[in-house]
Amino acid sequence: MSPWLTVVGIGEDGYAGLGKNARRALLGAHRVFGSPRQLALLPPCISAEQQPWPSPFSVEPVLALQGDPVCVLASGDPMLYGVGASLARQVDSNAMTVLPSPSSFSLAAARLGWPLQEVTTLSVVARPLAAVIPHLASGVRLLVLSNDAHSPGALASQLTRQGFGPSRLTVLEHLGGSTERRLEGRAEAWPHPPGADLNLVAIDCLASPDAPRLSRLAGLPDHAYRHDGQITKRDVRAVTLARLAPQPGELLWDVGAGSGSIGIEWMRTHPACRALAIEADDGRQALIEHNRDALGVPGLQLVRGRAPQALEGLEAPDAVFIGGGVTREGVLEACWQRLKPGGRLVANAVTLQSELTLAHWRERHGGELTRIHIAQAQPLGEFDTWRQALPITLLDLVKPVDA
Repeated sequence: MSPWLTVVGIGEDGYAGLGKNARRALLGAHRVFGSPRQLALLPPCISAEQQPWPSPFSVEPVLALQGDPVCVLASGDPMLYGVGASLARQVDSNAMTVLPSPSSFSLAAARLGWPLQEVTTLSVVARPLAAVIPHLASGVRLLVLSNDAHSPGALASQLTRQGFGPSRLTVLEHLGGSTERRLEGRAEAWPHPPGADLNLVAIDCLASPDAPRLSRLAGLPDHAYRHDGQITKRDVRAVTLARLAPQPGELLWDVGAGSGSIGIEWMRTHPACRALAIEADDGRQALIEHNRDALGVPGLQLVRGRAPQALEGLEAPDAVFIGGGVTREGVLEACWQRLKPGGRLVANAVTLQSELTLAHWRERHGGELTRIHIAQAQPLGEFDTWRQALPITLLDLVKPVDA
């Protein structure tokens, strides 16, 4: 199969910055797709029909021309948050040629003198700003592709709210072009009005002395969440997540999610981790929505309903956590049935009835039962003593591959 589709990465320097192969592809194309800004960079010698992307965006017009010589214009590296990645999911690699230019990240790293392998690269193009939150830590450097001219100011406000007001921001507009511009300032005192829509924000993260330490490891402080008391406590949460063992790309069902803490910390471990929080109570649903945004996992999906009925039609999970409703008829069975072979199920019990349910389940399906006792030092008159929290019984088992 010979390539019919060529994806050309074009920078702010336009046609003059393209190599021979990219120019040859554009000269031989019957049709060229791109944004109005990108199409305006082409010289009159390009005789192909120029077609702006439809709104809402879709690659279907390109796919409909399969077999014809077609070029698609992309910004910089088409496979880095670009249209090339979207096309690659639907076009055979033998039918598509990708000709990248330097990405905005590469150009920004070059301008700043930041080793690119030591920088975290992110995008808030059509993505929530909250997704930046899990990456914040003193000493970390971030390069963030902006959605528009308002993104730098919004990021500065977000950083300040998270306790990273002292962070240094550098906004790089129109990288690689004749109108390239650089703006600098601290997040807590960002002095610049909105500028160019085409910009990238470089963040040299620095936390204020009183900023909360929110590690990406399991076991965030309980006060990091809004909750009504129905929350898997910090130490139990850390033990539970260790047994759930999240891996990139895996999906968790957090059943009886309460404040959503297990699903949230599952997703914080890696950007590709996904979670569904199943919760029937209206008040707790609102808590989950707040917590997921405040802790930087806006992609956590809230399923409004009660298990097992609410589980119908959901994508099969790689792991299941049951924090509430263990004794409810059909919950364990439905979760076990839908769990992928090789998947993990972890359930916590506090009452005698729920503990007995887990013990009977273990007799039928195997797994490990663990009793967790946690005590904290608290005042007793002029002295301190240990206050024992309610013990937690934890069932941990893996579904057989041949089940």
